[in-house]
Amino acid sequence: QVQLVESGGGLVQAGGSLRLSCAASGRTFSIYRTGWFRQGPGKEREFVAAIRWNADITSYGDSVKGRFAISRDIAKNTVYLQMNSLKPDDTAVYYCAADRHTGRYEYWGQGTQVTVSS
Repeated sequence: QVQLVESGGGLVQAGGSLRLSCAASGRTFSIYRTGWFRQGPGKEREFVAAIRWNADITSYGDSVKGRFAISRDIAKNTVYLQMNSLKPDDTAVYYCAADRHTGRYEYWGQGTQVTVSS
């Protein structure tokens, strides 16, 4: 089992920045990649970014490219999402998820709310 806990959400003005954290515990050695997803009010869940657990290989959703950056600190079992130039459309609950190389994200955190005011 892998447990994920997100933190760092909050209220920010448009143009501002936030950094989200995702702390992993449990069988972290089994993690292949970790991703961030979000779900805004009345919207479908959307892929934001992902990073390989043991390699600096990243991918991003089109709506956040150039503004968000995903990184990880293996020693701390933590993945970060640096969000810059935030827009009201970025308002959502942000979720961290882990994939054990099964082709799907099996483990999910409880989510952290990000609200961007105009």
